[in-house]
Amino acid sequence: MAKTVVIVGALDTKGEEFAYVKALLKKKRVKTIVVDFGVLGEPAFEPDISRGTVAAAGGGDLERFRFGEHKDEAMKAMATGLAVIVRQLYDAGKLDGILSMGGSGGTSIATNAMRTLPVGVPKLMVSTVGGGDVSAYAGTKDITFMPSIVDVAGFNRISRTIYTNAAGAIAGMVSMAVPEEVTDKPSVAA
Repeated sequence: MAKTVVIVGALDTKGEEFAYVKALLKKKRVKTIVVDFGVLGEPAFEPDISRGTVAAAGGGDLERFRFGEHKDEAMKAMATGLAVIVRQLYDAGKLDGILSMGGSGGTSIATNAMRTLPVGVPKLMVSTVGGGDVSAYAGTKDITFMPSIVDVAGFNRISRTIYTNAAGAIAGMVSMAVPEEVTDKPSVAA
């Protein structure tokens, strides 16, 4: 049975990058559900779950956020809404793993949602802060951080390699994830 990776991100500023990762996962026969939490411009492609749905789940008004004048309020509402939606997808059996990419703001929003998931569910955050102290973002959860090396903004020889590695990593993680009902320990060959 095909696994599903939920891709969460700001499709207004990083839509092309997320479309690239989505296409790579499709080649690996991994299904995706894309959730948009951008608030400023229009998304680069149509997500499965819109920014309006995320804002509503977080008690926010997307129209109020569109002009960037209420950034703190927007980030709080989108983080809250994304966490609600991600947990709903997991509870409905529609999430085998989750991936996001971004800078410090996107990392804050995405990892807030990732922390709602149980330990063992694959969680990958490609981030500009991935090479530093990420304890504030990870909390007590098993979020894997991949340093983006360069800003998640467009394509060059470095970013294309990082995005490709991220797609490969999450595809591998979901293919190897152990269902909760499996409790047998592997045997050790003598």
